[in-house]
Amino acid sequence: MAYRFVHTADLHLDSPLRSLALRNAELADLVSDASRQALVAIVDLCLEEQVDALVIAGDLYDGEQTSMKTARFLASQLERLHRSGICVFKIRGNHDAMSKIARELVMPDTVKIFGGHAEIVEATKGSLSIAIHGLSFAKPHAPDPLLPKFKPPVAGAVNIGIMHTSLAGSAGHDVYAPCNVLDLHASGFDYWALGHLHQRSHHPGAATVIMPGMPQGRDINESGVKTVSLVTVADDRTVTVEERRTSIAQFERVDVDLTGVDDWRDAAMAVEAALTAQRDRTVSPHLVARLRLSGRTPLSWQLRRDVDVMQAEAEQRGDLIGQTWIEKLELAFEAPSTLADASAADPVVGLAALMRDEVIANSGFRDDIREMVRDLLADLPAESRAFAGHDEAGFERFIDTLLANGAEDIAARMKAADRGES
Repeated sequence: MAYRFVHTADLHLDSPLRSLALRNAELADLVSDASRQALVAIVDLCLEEQVDALVIAGDLYDGEQTSMKTARFLASQLERLHRSGICVFKIRGNHDAMSKIARELVMPDTVKIFGGHAEIVEATKGSLSIAIHGLSFAKPHAPDPLLPKFKPPVAGAVNIGIMHTSLAGSAGHDVYAPCNVLDLHASGFDYWALGHLHQRSHHPGAATVIMPGMPQGRDINESGVKTVSLVTVADDRTVTVEERRTSIAQFERVDVDLTGVDDWRDAAMAVEAALTAQRDRTVSPHLVARLRLSGRTPLSWQLRRDVDVMQAEAEQRGDLIGQTWIEKLELAFEAPSTLADASAADPVVGLAALMRDEVIANSGFRDDIREMVRDLLADLPAESRAFAGHDEAGFERFIDTLLANGAEDIAARMKAADRGES
């Protein structure tokens, strides 16, 4: 008789909205509630598949949580599992290590929260002996490896380890409980249920090593469909993993090439076509899109000036498509001075080129902007800093783009004034 469980991590219940672009109140409500709805979807999956257990590999909560609303919601979901005899095995990660809910909420006796010392819970299913190993973060920071602290595998049992770890490190994530995947395969365990990194990964080898990623993205840097693992351990101890969708809102970047488009209505139709195509590819109930308009178009001046109007156009078309939201609209047009219809004698075009060249070359001004951006990044969590590049070269490219776009925005407004447009 097979032993089956669902493996998830990093739900970050009640995580604050981190995208400053979520100005639409309805969209903000959708995103803020999406992690809770993902947990409901996970519990639904457990019940539908009649699994034996739910394994949560850390960061169920987003921090030192005191919300009684969250406590009641979580208790109701755990009670659904308890009534069906489904066990919950949970460890604490860096975000929920100090959670008050973890200490104060009365859990059903089918819920096991592992402490700061390695423990083993043993069970049987038919002819299978199961040993579940867990070890929680005792504090929000765990700079040292946790793997050496786990107890040896139980002889004759299927050994399942639950650990919150950054593995060998990943861009956008601080280092927590680092370990080598080769050491996990050499541990003698059959399955490693990992958490912490928000991107799903599978590391094949002697053991089945799964980082499930988060079950619900929170902003554009956590884009794509999000899932959990449905794991089956057969009578012969073979392990099978199925990926099941849990995301309610799916963040995606949508590119719209406006090369050659010189009419506003045609530009809006191109946006609608791109959104429709992405909606058709999106498997989650809701699409949250960041639009990127690019290409060579004489509309670049007007779009820079009236980007809010085009965003409203896009939002209206998203409403018509259904369950399609616009998180933000970005412009990445080629410099207007390179357009075929741009006059070399146009003083605004010339000034735009001069500003781009001089501003980017001005080391003093550039240093000021660089310092402002570094201050901003310091105030953001590590996983939200990817927009400014993953290394020094990427950061400098971001500064180049920031300065160039600022010059273009100023020139666009000057161009409108030169034409007598309001």
